[in-house]
Amino acid sequence: MPRPLLPGSLVLSLESSVAASETMDDVKEIRRGTLQEQTFYEQVGGEETFRRLVHRFYEGVAEDPLLRPMYPEEDLGPAEERLTFFLIQYWGGPTTYSENRGHPRLRMRHAPFTVDRAAHDAWLKHMRVAVDELGLSEEHERTLWNYLTYAAASMVNTAG
Repeated sequence: MPRPLLPGSLVLSLESSVAASETMDDVKEIRRGTLQEQTFYEQVGGEETFRRLVHRFYEGVAEDPLLRPMYPEEDLGPAEERLTFFLIQYWGGPTTYSENRGHPRLRMRHAPFTVDRAAHDAWLKHMRVAVDELGLSEEHERTLWNYLTYAAASMVNTAG
């Protein structure tokens, strides 16, 4: 029966591994303070997470009588791609959105559409379902949701 690994054994094991790696010629020293923290994008799972979020969101939009008419394209695919790349860039991923579309200018891009309180609420309803299905940590979920509620409120351009 194997012995349980005790904290001291773990330290010894790690020290042995470090000592062994220090003798390897191709190991480079990492200076203190040079490691970057992960972006939110990386912390929540990268592109796959944002693709899942936006795909689930647009499944709701496709069936929504208030929101669906705001998407003039017959296929929601292009809108799904735009939102996916926007969110990826916003949260610290690749800058594909700006490379293809320039500055986000979100309010300007939404100006042709009547975005009232009902549209705001419908948008958030579908986004809430999508966020919940991601299974993020409480902290990540709260951070993402705070941004999404702020963004939704920022797009309202019509009283009512």
